[in-house]
Amino acid sequence: MSQFERVFVTGYAQISALGATWQTFDEALHQARSGAVASMVDLLGLDPVQVPLCPADFDPKGLIAPSKVPMDRGTAMALKTGQEAIAHAQLDLSHLDRERLGVFWGSGMAGAGNFDLSSRALYAEHKRIRPTNVVTTMPNAPAAEIALLTQAHGASLTYACACASSAVAIGEALLALRLGRVDVAIVGGSEAMLTPGVVAGWQALRVLAPVENGQAQTACRPFDAQRAGFALGEGAAALILETEAHARKRNAHLLAQLSGYGTNCDGHHMTHPHWEGQVRAMRQALRDAGLAAQDIGYINAHGTATQAGDLAEARSVSEVFGAHGVPISSTKGLHGHLLGAGGAMELLIAIRALQSGCLPSSANCDVLDPEMTLDVIQKSPRTQSNVQHVMSNSFAFGGTNAVLIASAVR
Repeated sequence: MSQFERVFVTGYAQISALGATWQTFDEALHQARSGAVASMVDLLGLDPVQVPLCPADFDPKGLIAPSKVPMDRGTAMALKTGQEAIAHAQLDLSHLDRERLGVFWGSGMAGAGNFDLSSRALYAEHKRIRPTNVVTTMPNAPAAEIALLTQAHGASLTYACACASSAVAIGEALLALRLGRVDVAIVGGSEAMLTPGVVAGWQALRVLAPVENGQAQTACRPFDAQRAGFALGEGAAALILETEAHARKRNAHLLAQLSGYGTNCDGHHMTHPHWEGQVRAMRQALRDAGLAAQDIGYINAHGTATQAGDLAEARSVSEVFGAHGVPISSTKGLHGHLLGAGGAMELLIAIRALQSGCLPSSANCDVLDPEMTLDVIQKSPRTQSNVQHVMSNSFAFGGTNAVLIASAVR
């Protein structure tokens, strides 16, 4: 990696169930306050059931798309976080070389909300479909709206790799920046799946946690011995990446270095993860960053609170870092499983932990699964001031693995 120019994060923004301000966001993380609520799935032909959902604190009213066409909720989230990340980075678009500005975005089910609503309008209400339906639903709509907003003339690429989508988008942007193809990249992911048909589809997979006695906030329990599935969430996270030369030339505030990226495929099963593929991805990211396993001070785990998924990740992390070798937590019990937006959100959380030295706990992990040899942060955050490097894992359906490493600015 040493022959490539370093890449830095200079701005970021988020929309999630954890709150609209950084204060509420951090408080939710540090107090392990989940944004999950109980929601009834009650569709014709299905048995009614309560499931935990994590709706974002977001109202798209008044947000106008640069394209002037209607936006899916997920696209609106992408546009809003893109705008806020640009502002956070104090990036003056009028002074950028637009041919050196790119957009790299991820979403596993982009346009899902609009597709669900359109299907209802067509088949249940017998209404005409709007002529803008295709461009509202298409997976690259979020990246396209951000590109229109910024008049980006560099690469505008969308990645759909299920739960690894935005992590892959960020990693591929890192490679493009290192290779000199762009100087600035707007990266991230968005997902808005909390519509009846989509939620029913996830419930049919039997991966959503049951809600007992209306207690949705404690339903998702990553790494816990009694874990039984996840809470489905929605949200978006955007980050501004810049080459070191570009960032220093404009005297940008450097928040963290994006130092490592690894990605591969299990080639094993559509939905069951394989620990060996995860090991290879983590080791690839470490090599890319020029780091040893002991250099990592915190891992934001993929940790979906499924039986097979958490066991596979526990085994892979122990293989790479040794038994109890690194502090680790999953924050999905707080903001929900954001699918394609998860990698970006969890990298952002890891970066804030790197900046503050406050490592978030794994919400609702009361009794660690005895089969796991992990140093899971439980009950309350852990203060650790000497953390220099953090890792974020994203392991997806289809077998795609993506691992990102962020480092303190030096």
